[in-house]
Amino acid sequence: MYSGISLEQPDQALQGQEDPVTNDPQPKSKREPVSRLANELINLAGEAAQLMLQSHLIHFNYEEANFFGVHKFTKKQYEKHQEQLDRLGELVRSLDFMMPMCSKGLLGAYKKFDHVDTYGGGSMLYIYYKNLEEFGMNSKKVAKLAAKQEAYDIENYCGELIEDAFKSSWMVKATLRKS
Repeated sequence: MYSGISLEQPDQALQGQEDPVTNDPQPKSKREPVSRLANELINLAGEAAQLMLQSHLIHFNYEEANFFGVHKFTKKQYEKHQEQLDRLGELVRSLDFMMPMCSKGLLGAYKKFDHVDTYGGGSMLYIYYKNLEEFGMNSKKVAKLAAKQEAYDIENYCGELIEDAFKSSWMVKATLRKS
Protein backbone atom coordinates (compact mmCIF):
# COMPACT_ATOMS: atom_id res chain seq x y z
CA MET A 1 0.00 0.00 0.00
CA TYR A 2 2.40 2.63 -1.27
CA SER A 3 -0.22 5.21 -2.24
CA GLY A 4 -1.98 5.16 1.09
CA ILE A 5 -5.18 3.97 -0.60
CA SER A 6 -6.65 0.69 0.53
CA LEU A 7 -7.21 -1.85 -2.25
CA GLU A 8 -10.11 -3.45 -0.39
CA GLN A 9 -13.63 -2.63 -1.50
CA PRO A 10 -15.78 -0.73 1.00
CA ASP A 11 -18.50 -2.73 2.75
CA GLN A 12 -21.14 -0.17 1.87
CA ALA A 13 -23.79 -1.23 -0.62
CA LEU A 14 -24.26 0.79 -3.76
CA GLN A 15 -26.94 3.44 -3.41
CA GLY A 16 -28.74 2.83 -6.70
CA GLN A 17 -29.20 0.09 -9.22
CA GLU A 18 -27.89 0.91 -12.68
CA ASP A 19 -30.16 0.46 -15.66
CA PRO A 20 -29.31 -2.69 -17.61
CA VAL A 21 -27.67 -2.22 -20.99
CA THR A 22 -29.80 -2.97 -24.02
CA ASN A 23 -28.91 -3.12 -27.69
CA ASP A 24 -32.30 -1.77 -28.70
CA PRO A 25 -32.19 1.69 -30.26
CA GLN A 26 -32.51 4.38 -27.61
CA PRO A 27 -34.83 6.64 -29.59
CA LYS A 28 -37.87 4.37 -29.44
CA SER A 29 -40.14 6.40 -31.72
CA LYS A 30 -39.07 7.21 -35.25
CA ARG A 31 -42.07 9.52 -35.65
CA GLU A 32 -40.77 12.19 -33.33
CA PRO A 33 -38.42 14.41 -35.35
CA VAL A 34 -35.58 14.46 -32.83
CA SER A 35 -35.82 10.70 -32.28
CA ARG A 36 -35.65 10.09 -36.01
CA LEU A 37 -32.61 12.34 -36.33
CA ALA A 38 -30.91 10.55 -33.42
CA ASN A 39 -31.64 7.16 -35.03
CA GLU A 40 -30.18 8.32 -38.34
CA LEU A 41 -27.06 9.62 -36.58
CA ILE A 42 -26.67 6.28 -34.80
CA ASN A 43 -26.95 4.53 -38.17
CA LEU A 44 -24.22 6.81 -39.56
CA ALA A 45 -22.09 6.09 -36.49
CA GLY A 46 -22.54 2.36 -37.06
CA GLU A 47 -21.53 2.81 -40.68
CA ALA A 48 -18.46 4.86 -39.64
CA ALA A 49 -17.49 2.11 -37.18
CA GLN A 50 -17.79 -0.49 -39.96
CA LEU A 51 -15.67 1.69 -42.27
CA MET A 52 -13.08 2.16 -39.53
CA LEU A 53 -12.75 -1.57 -39.01
CA GLN A 54 -12.79 -2.36 -42.73
CA SER A 55 -10.13 0.22 -43.61
CA HIS A 56 -7.98 -0.98 -40.70
CA LEU A 57 -8.18 -4.59 -41.83
CA ILE A 58 -7.39 -3.61 -45.43
CA HIS A 59 -4.42 -1.70 -43.99
CA PHE A 60 -3.10 -4.95 -42.49
CA ASN A 61 -3.97 -7.37 -45.27
CA TYR A 62 -3.36 -5.48 -48.53
CA GLU A 63 -0.64 -7.05 -50.72
CA GLU A 64 -0.11 -5.50 -54.13
CA ALA A 65 2.61 -3.58 -55.95
CA ASN A 66 1.24 -0.28 -54.62
CA PHE A 67 1.34 -1.54 -51.02
CA PHE A 68 3.07 1.45 -49.45
CA GLY A 69 0.66 4.02 -50.86
CA VAL A 70 -2.43 2.02 -49.93
CA HIS A 71 -0.98 1.22 -46.50
CA LYS A 72 -0.44 4.92 -45.78
CA PHE A 73 -3.85 5.89 -47.21
CA THR A 74 -5.81 3.28 -45.25
CA LYS A 75 -4.08 4.29 -42.01
CA LYS A 76 -5.27 7.87 -42.52
CA GLN A 77 -8.71 6.54 -43.39
CA TYR A 78 -9.21 4.44 -40.26
CA GLU A 79 -8.01 7.33 -38.11
CA LYS A 80 -10.48 9.63 -39.92
CA HIS A 81 -13.32 7.11 -39.43
CA GLN A 82 -12.50 6.91 -35.73
CA GLU A 83 -12.83 10.70 -35.46
CA GLN A 84 -16.11 10.54 -37.40
CA LEU A 85 -17.47 7.91 -35.04
CA ASP A 86 -16.52 10.04 -32.05
CA ARG A 87 -18.14 13.19 -33.45
CA LEU A 88 -21.32 11.37 -34.48
CA GLY A 89 -21.58 9.91 -30.98
CA GLU A 90 -21.21 13.38 -29.50
CA LEU A 91 -23.98 14.68 -31.75
CA VAL A 92 -26.29 11.86 -30.65
CA ARG A 93 -25.55 12.68 -27.02
CA SER A 94 -26.18 16.39 -27.71
CA LEU A 95 -29.72 15.36 -28.71
CA ASP A 96 -30.01 13.71 -25.26
CA PHE A 97 -30.01 10.12 -26.56
CA MET A 98 -27.64 7.29 -25.70
CA MET A 99 -25.30 5.55 -28.12
CA PRO A 100 -25.23 1.73 -28.25
CA MET A 101 -23.12 0.31 -25.43
CA CYS A 102 -21.11 -2.28 -27.33
CA SER A 103 -20.03 -3.35 -30.79
CA LYS A 104 -23.09 -5.59 -31.20
CA GLY A 105 -25.43 -2.63 -30.97
CA LEU A 106 -23.21 -0.22 -32.88
CA LEU A 107 -22.28 -2.50 -35.75
CA GLY A 108 -25.86 -3.77 -35.89
CA ALA A 109 -27.19 -0.23 -36.32
CA TYR A 110 -26.25 -0.23 -40.00
CA LYS A 111 -27.08 -3.56 -41.61
CA LYS A 112 -26.55 -2.78 -45.34
CA PHE A 113 -22.75 -2.70 -45.12
CA ASP A 114 -20.85 -4.70 -47.76
CA HIS A 115 -18.12 -6.90 -46.30
CA VAL A 116 -14.86 -7.91 -47.94
CA ASP A 117 -14.88 -11.61 -48.79
CA THR A 118 -11.48 -12.07 -50.45
CA TYR A 119 -7.86 -11.14 -49.85
CA GLY A 120 -7.45 -9.78 -53.38
CA GLY A 121 -6.22 -6.19 -53.14
CA GLY A 122 -8.46 -4.85 -55.90
CA SER A 123 -11.53 -6.57 -54.45
CA MET A 124 -10.84 -5.19 -50.99
CA LEU A 125 -10.54 -1.66 -52.30
CA TYR A 126 -13.59 -1.99 -54.54
CA ILE A 127 -15.83 -3.01 -51.62
CA TYR A 128 -14.38 -0.22 -49.49
CA TYR A 129 -14.99 2.24 -52.36
CA LYS A 130 -18.64 1.18 -52.62
CA ASN A 131 -19.07 1.56 -48.86
CA LEU A 132 -17.56 5.05 -48.93
CA GLU A 133 -19.98 6.09 -51.68
CA GLU A 134 -22.91 4.72 -49.65
CA PHE A 135 -21.69 6.57 -46.55
CA GLY A 136 -21.62 9.80 -48.54
CA MET A 137 -25.16 9.24 -49.81
CA ASN A 138 -26.43 8.38 -46.33
CA SER A 139 -24.76 11.51 -44.96
CA LYS A 140 -26.69 13.54 -47.56
CA LYS A 141 -29.97 12.06 -46.31
CA VAL A 142 -29.13 12.91 -42.70
CA ALA A 143 -28.09 16.44 -43.71
CA LYS A 144 -31.50 16.99 -45.31
CA LEU A 145 -33.25 15.69 -42.20
CA ALA A 146 -31.10 17.90 -39.98
CA ALA A 147 -31.90 20.93 -42.13
CA LYS A 148 -35.64 20.27 -41.68
CA GLN A 149 -35.08 20.14 -37.91
CA GLU A 150 -32.97 23.30 -38.01
CA ALA A 151 -30.12 21.30 -36.49
CA TYR A 152 -27.49 23.31 -38.33
CA ASP A 153 -24.55 21.85 -36.43
CA ILE A 154 -25.55 18.37 -37.56
CA GLU A 155 -26.27 19.55 -41.10
CA ASN A 156 -22.83 21.20 -41.31
CA TYR A 157 -21.05 18.15 -39.95
CA CYS A 158 -22.85 15.95 -42.45
CA GLY A 159 -21.50 18.27 -45.14
CA GLU A 160 -17.99 17.46 -43.92
CA LEU A 161 -18.79 13.73 -43.96
CA ILE A 162 -20.08 14.03 -47.52
CA GLU A 163 -16.91 15.78 -48.64
CA ASP A 164 -14.65 13.26 -46.90
CA ALA A 165 -16.55 10.23 -48.21
CA PHE A 166 -16.62 11.32 -51.84
CA LYS A 167 -13.03 12.56 -51.85
CA SER A 168 -11.83 9.27 -50.37
CA SER A 169 -13.95 7.22 -52.78
CA TRP A 170 -12.47 9.21 -55.69
CA MET A 171 -8.96 8.40 -54.43
CA VAL A 172 -9.75 4.70 -54.16
CA LYS A 173 -11.38 4.72 -57.61
CA ALA A 174 -8.26 6.39 -59.07
CA THR A 175 -6.10 3.70 -57.45
CA LEU A 176 -8.25 0.96 -58.97
CA ARG A 177 -8.12 2.32 -62.52
CA LYS A 178 -5.72 0.65 -64.90
CA SER A 179 -3.16 2.93 -66.47
